[in-house]
Order: sequence, then C-alpha cells, then structure tokens
Amino acid sequence: MALFWMAGSILFLRTKEPRNDTLDVEGFEWPMISILVPCYNEEETVEETVRNLAGLSYPKKEIILINDGSTDGTFQILEKLSQVYENVRVIQLLQNRGKANALQVGLFASRAEYLVCVDSDALLSDTAPYYMIRQFFLKGERVGAVTGNPCIRNRNTLLSRMQLVEYASIIGAIKRTQRLLGKVMTVSGVVVTFRKKALVDVGLWDRDMITEDIAVSWKLQKRFWDVRYEPRALCWMLVPETLSGIWKQRVRWAQGGQEVVLRHWRVIFSWKQRRFWPIYLEQVISTIWAFCWLFVTVLLVFLSDEIQDLFIWFTLTSFTLVFISMIQLFIALLIESRYNRVLKYYFWAAWYPSIYWMVNSAVVMAAVPRAIKSRLKGGYAVWSSPDRGLKKV
Repeated sequence: MALFWMAGSILFLRTKEPRNDTLDVEGFEWPMISILVPCYNEEETVEETVRNLAGLSYPKKEIILINDGSTDGTFQILEKLSQVYENVRVIQLLQNRGKANALQVGLFASRAEYLVCVDSDALLSDTAPYYMIRQFFLKGERVGAVTGNPCIRNRNTLLSRMQLVEYASIIGAIKRTQRLLGKVMTVSGVVVTFRKKALVDVGLWDRDMITEDIAVSWKLQKRFWDVRYEPRALCWMLVPETLSGIWKQRVRWAQGGQEVVLRHWRVIFSWKQRRFWPIYLEQVISTIWAFCWLFVTVLLVFLSDEIQDLFIWFTLTSFTLVFISMIQLFIALLIESRYNRVLKYYFWAAWYPSIYWMVNSAVVMAAVPRAIKSRLKGGYAVWSSPDRGLKKV
C-alpha cells in the first residue's frame, strides 16, 4: 500500500496541483457561504476560532455557532461573540446529541447553499474558502463536498510531531490517491464544504454514527455525488498530546470506519459501486491485518526458539516495510511542503512506523466490539470533550 500511495500522490501532484494555478479572488462572483461550528465544552478554543472566521476576507458569509449542550462556559462565550460580530448567530441546544445532530440543526438555520463545516479549535487560512468553493464551479454540478487540508499547529511534543508527520504525509497521500480512484474514504471533519442540495438528497448526516464525516462521505458517494480533495484549503488544528487523548481519538476513528463497513457492506456486491471496492477491501483487510499482527507477535515471543526461521523472516520483512515507509513519508512530506513547512520534521518520521503501527493495531482491535455494539444499539452518537493538546503555538 505504501508503494500505491506514493504512486498516487505523485500522479495527483502532476495532474491536479499545477504550480502556476492562481486564485482570482476579484474576478469571480463568490456565492454566500454558511460556516457551521458545532461546539461541546470548547470554552478554551472557540473564541479564537470565531475571531479567525469573522476576520476572513471572503465577502459573503454567515457564521452559525451550535452549542450542543455544553456543561462549561461555552454558551456564555458564544453569546458574547454574537454581540461583537453582526454575522454571527448562536443556537443553544439543551442536550448533548452529538456533532451530526448539531450540524443538522445548523443546516436548517443556514441561509446559503454552501456549508463550510469547521471544528471549534480550527483556524482557516484566508484563501481556504475560496479554494473549496471554486471546486464546485470548476468540476460541475455533481460535486457534493470538498474536503480541505488539515495542518497541525501544536508541535511541541513527540506525539504531536508524530501526528504532524501523519497528517502531512499519510493522510494527504491517501486522499490524493483515493481521489484519483474516484472515491474518498472520508472528508476531513475539521474542515469541509458541502453542497446543501447534496446533503438533503442523501438524508443529511447519520446521527447514530460515531464519525459523522466518514458516514456522510459514503452516503454522498453512494448516490454518485462527487467528493473532492483541495490541498490548498489549509486549516490549522490542535491534536491530542497525551496517550489517553490520542487513544480515545483513534478508537473513535477506527470505530467509525468499521461502522461504515458494517452499514454499507452491500457495495461490495454492486457493480455500480465498484469504485468503492478498493476502499472497502482496504478497510476490511486492515482490520484483519491487526489481528494477524497480534497473533504473529505472540507466536514469535513465546515460540521463538521453535520457529527461529520464521523469526528471521519476520525481522527482515519488518525492516523492508519500515524502509519503504520512510521513503513514502519523505515523498509525501516533500509534496506537502509546497503549502506547509513540514519537511524539517522528517526526523520525527522515524518514530512513526516503530510506534504507531503497534498502537494502531491495538486501536483497531479495541474498536471492533464497539462498532458491533453501536450497530446493534443505535441511538444518538454523542461526543465528549476532546483532548486539544497541552500547548498551542
């Protein structure tokens, strides 16, 4: 898969990311956008986010803040901000019903056809809305969503720098390659723009899915709405800097991917949905791989004397995989450095295959019973206050 992602990234770069592409802000009649910001216990970050959004140069915009039953001082901060900025409105929900439900309420209140969904810890680059909206007009009426490019702004710890490498290389490479295949596993929930008509066509977000961004991506593409990736739409976000924080986040992501696999399993038997097959199979095989990794590791630890040849083969294979992974990380960081100064963090990439693979395997296995339970149980998929990192820079 590393070779696959490398080839896809380079091909996307050569065909979809020309260096001479200029953004003509003045020569286009930009449509109105509604910026939706769902909030749950975000008193530490939401004010900075709203000030950033209000200061964007995009000419026609409204900002809708949805407080999803916060138990801290979030609502008081939102009320104050709505009095400071004329284009800011606040919706107060008394009970925590999850991000998907909050976004739906925001959609009902919105006045625009294009909805820019932003997390409450995110800071958008000034050109991000222009680049995302432009995709809807360049690529035609079937574009249902355009996902932006998340960038990490807290870079002080080992965990945050490992995630910086991941976001800048792994996630970017996968999205570029999947876009060439025609289907994207998921939009980035931290920054994405939707066509309202497309959301209404697919029944809006699934409020019983733990990751609303993955779920709505599949719903849109199953109805043959196009999902685009715009690497120039930069969004600066905070990531967890504690082991417990990153564990909770990654189990949630893995659970969301598995829930989608369980809900949309029929795509594998539909010729019309054949472009989903590589993404679907990659998800299934990745889950199986995690359990196989555990089995082989336990086998080598307890039976290394009896299967010495297998141990040698396993070591050589691991070295080869890590070597290829480092090449992939370098190429992906080199591509991403066109927009974000990340190449200097390549040293921290060495920690990625040695630590993250083991953690990711455990995450996938921990998420399996949760995904099955959630499909049987149903109901609102509520959220908890995320880990926004120890420091901001």
